[in-house]
Amino acid sequence: MSARKQRSTGGSLVELVVIVVVALGLALGIQAFLVKPYRIPSESMVPTLEVGQRVLVNRLSNRFGEPKVGNIVVFHPPAGSETDTCGDPSRREGEACDRPTSQRSDVNFIKRVVGQPGDTIAIRSGHVYRNGKREPDSYISDTCQGDLGRGCNLPVPIKVPAGHWFMMGDNRGESDDSRFWGPVPRGWIIGPAFATYWPPDRIGIL
Repeated sequence: MSARKQRSTGGSLVELVVIVVVALGLALGIQAFLVKPYRIPSESMVPTLEVGQRVLVNRLSNRFGEPKVGNIVVFHPPAGSETDTCGDPSRREGEACDRPTSQRSDVNFIKRVVGQPGDTIAIRSGHVYRNGKREPDSYISDTCQGDLGRGCNLPVPIKVPAGHWFMMGDNRGESDDSRFWGPVPRGWIIGPAFATYWPPDRIGIL
């Protein structure tokens, strides 16, 4: 092989390596700062999101705006969420948890925002009553029919603290959420899910 061909081959390999490195860097950068894929791990958001379905989370919008009631968001729950640890040990019977523990869990959850800072929240038959009015909720499951589901009736109103958001799954009788471990501080919210991309028959905007 001539020296010219060797230089050409070597240059092509270097160019390919640079392209791969740049592509990986862009992909990692997009996931870190812009858009991140997320797999639905449980039935807590049925029927809106099924187990195994995949969504895209907008990390950038979370830096410029506050979460809105109705948004589906990915976030870190409080430490102890696996065992329903509430930061307010004095809460009464029939009352949702109004304060998270001070430590953040490393796991990611996906739920719907049902209350924002300053709102009062009560739960009756799985329906959210925000500031005394029932929220529209045609998207929820019927697992609270007959009031048999866990956490379906928490009628004593609680107030969402400043800088916190109250999260609930759409599968109201089968969801571990803010009812049991408290509202979520702003800094623990990763971003809103804005689209689903898998499986193909459920591709769409959320």
